[in-house]
Amino acid sequence: MAGLVFFSHLACADPLNRIQNCVLVPTDWADGDSFLVRTPEGDEHTVRLYGADCIEWHVTDESDARRLREQRRYFGITQTGGSPQESIKVAKEFGAAAAKEARRILQEPFTLYSAFSDARGDGKYKRIYGFVVTQGGVDLSEYLVTAGLARAYGVSRETYNARTRDEYRAQLQDLELIAARSGKGVWSETIWENLSSERQEQRIEDREISMATGGAPLLDGELLNPNEAARDELMRLPGIGETLANRIIEGRPYEGIDDLTRVSGIGDSTLTKIREFLKINP
Repeated sequence: MAGLVFFSHLACADPLNRIQNCVLVPTDWADGDSFLVRTPEGDEHTVRLYGADCIEWHVTDESDARRLREQRRYFGITQTGGSPQESIKVAKEFGAAAAKEARRILQEPFTLYSAFSDARGDGKYKRIYGFVVTQGGVDLSEYLVTAGLARAYGVSRETYNARTRDEYRAQLQDLELIAARSGKGVWSETIWENLSSERQEQRIEDREISMATGGAPLLDGELLNPNEAARDELMRLPGIGETLANRIIEGRPYEGIDDLTRVSGIGDSTLTKIREFLKINP
């Protein structure tokens, strides 16, 4: 396959494929962190960026609305404009701005690095995780976070340039801090005196939702495969919020259920709660 190179030095994850000269396929649903790309061979993939999370601006159901509220709380903008309606409007505008900026950055052919890992956040759309790098060597996730159009959040992994998952995540967090300090992008609308309380509200809500779904709202006999389940599916498990769901995805693949204890935050007690809802096919 022309333009395809395999990176096998990554010991803890499936090797990344380097696909050069990819192009962006314009769509009306793309976000800054999720969009359709076409390879030189004509294959099309919906790519979800590693490490960066742009604000939702295509809100079509309750799941999207909950995510938008969580993002507004993270950036401390739920009171921006003096009303929820105005805050939502402002947030969506920044989501649209992130999508527009991604389109601008990706006008020229770019390189996609991906192991073709399933990146379905809510199970509705087939997506793959990937790193996107411009001809000039700009990492799109880093660029969006630096511009204040994304937060350093979500699934990550060892990178195309031999950085560990934790090193890459820490770099993105540093860039987010600089963007916040400079008041770039969404951070220009942050009401700083409210930021801590808004994030605390989100933590309380996450905890209460986790408690309320203590038996996991799964159908009788329904089992999840932690190697394949989407993020929102994993969040249906008792005690599993978005952060732990992302960590489970990062830790794939698992040969057995007990392997989940290597995920930070999942100890024996949590594993006992979720074991009966899990399966791993041979």
